[in-house]
Amino acid sequence: MLHAVIMAGGSGTRFWPRSTESRPKQFLNIFGDRTMLQSTVDRITPLISADRVWIITNDRYVDLVKEQLPNIPANNIIGEPVGKNTAPCVAAAATLIQDQDPDGTMAVLPADHLIGKPKTFLSILKTAESKAQKEDALLTIGIEPDHPETGYGYIEFDKDSSELEGEHEIKKVNQFREKPDLKTAKEFIASGNFLWNSGMFVWKASTILQKFKEHLPTIYEQVKQLKPSVGTKKQKAAIDTFYHGCTSISIDYGIMEQADSVFVVPGSFEWDDVGSWRAVYDLRDKDEDGNVIQTKMASTVDSNHNLIQSDSGKMIALVGVENLAVVETDNAILVCDLDNSQGVKKVVNKLRKDDELKRFV
Repeated sequence: MLHAVIMAGGSGTRFWPRSTESRPKQFLNIFGDRTMLQSTVDRITPLISADRVWIITNDRYVDLVKEQLPNIPANNIIGEPVGKNTAPCVAAAATLIQDQDPDGTMAVLPADHLIGKPKTFLSILKTAESKAQKEDALLTIGIEPDHPETGYGYIEFDKDSSELEGEHEIKKVNQFREKPDLKTAKEFIASGNFLWNSGMFVWKASTILQKFKEHLPTIYEQVKQLKPSVGTKKQKAAIDTFYHGCTSISIDYGIMEQADSVFVVPGSFEWDDVGSWRAVYDLRDKDEDGNVIQTKMASTVDSNHNLIQSDSGKMIALVGVENLAVVETDNAILVCDLDNSQGVKKVVNKLRKDDELKRFV
């Protein structure tokens, strides 16, 4: 059966000041009434029942996950004692799933992506599941690019390889490419055989664990030590020991870039990893001046193409400015150029180093 593993442990620093260490991006309702984590679970519910949804998060967010997702079994909410990137997360989840469902297939999904055309998305997951179940293949979902983006990694596929599985085409992956400069991104798009790397994967639990044995044997040794405690009262302590014993490495670098039999399903649905306030601006409806205003208490004069977000009830007025993000919370105010909104992460890192100011993070 198909299980979903939702990675929800990130700190969301690029969405400060709304995103903080106590309540990061995935737990915020940036779009609509549901949080990004809730929306991710809502999206897969027609295909994957709650008992087959696994949430991997930081220890400090376990209670928050339970609060936001009361239908997910408590045993399916796994707290990481320390962040070790995505490979240990996948290995732990695969071990738990295999114990419950030896032939189980798992879809690994980020908790904080925006996806349109949910029916198409679920159909693509079914295609990837079918391929993964038939053979020991590793599947990823690639997004069809509509512009030369420098903020995403890319997947290069073999133009001559194509098979139809269900309703969708599957391509053989040649290689994964790091985030390019603009010139290289334009070359990728022009070539016609590149997709954006969405960070979504599908494979059998048994298959990915075998790949750990082949390509990340030190993590696989930790898996072997974890297995006997799965499903017992010692499971939490064993998971903590597992994470502390693992190296920090991504599943992309540790396995996907090393393994054979890697395939990609092109994703013909709307997708955004919502990585900055610029992305929020781009994705929201604008007024006649191109402003995105997410508060009832705002006024603009001769101001265009700005984002205003506030829950405080204070009046925010902009005069003669453009291309700004103005984000207010009870404790902090951010003002930045939308085109430099990736730099918010640098502000957070700077605040963390200051004993007086780190309380605002």
